[in-house]
Amino acid sequence: MTLQGRRIPSPCAKPSDDVTWTFFRQWLKNPLKIAALSPSSRRLARRMLAQMPPGTRRVIELGGGTGVFTKALLDHGIAQDDLLVVELNAEFHALLQRRFPGVRVVRGDARELGTMVEEERFAHPGEVDAVISGLGMLSMSRDLQRAILDAAFRVLGPEGRFIQFTYGPVSPISRELTAELGLTVRRGGIAWRNVPPASVFVFSRSRTTSIKAVRPATR
Repeated sequence: MTLQGRRIPSPCAKPSDDVTWTFFRQWLKNPLKIAALSPSSRRLARRMLAQMPPGTRRVIELGGGTGVFTKALLDHGIAQDDLLVVELNAEFHALLQRRFPGVRVVRGDARELGTMVEEERFAHPGEVDAVISGLGMLSMSRDLQRAILDAAFRVLGPEGRFIQFTYGPVSPISRELTAELGLTVRRGGIAWRNVPPASVFVFSRSRTTSIKAVRPATR
């Protein structure tokens, strides 16, 4: 079931200690699910955003966390109306609402991305240019990975990219699953100064793909 968040009309963002404390509290609750010792770095954010397709306009962020990527996307020039942030964790979701009151911040499951996009009237299938993912794919089952990627590529355009970081030297998605979904993957760089160091991987459709987006003739 998808839970939708309601934006809080806060006049300004919370101070940085709110971000640090919220992250640390969630890490204490579930250190296996939140493997990092600190929020993702700005350097990692830059490497992620550098992998977006040229002319990217409409972006979805999965696993918004404390908002490092959210802020980077806005600073990069992505308009608030063209950004949808999805976060399942209740405390992170509330933090994101406080920090970015003008952005669509939805509490929900990434597997239900198509429903969230439709209910938020964010885009039609095929109108999203990039999905930036901060989800912990390494800790997920193969079935969960498949469901999330399938949902993402159903809203992404033909040249859309799913951009994922991971704490490890290899892709968190197996070659078998990538091939099964009709996707190709390449490494987009390593953020050595992130704690811990993080690799960026970029997933896109192969020429013959099992996941197709239908771009409507009119909006």
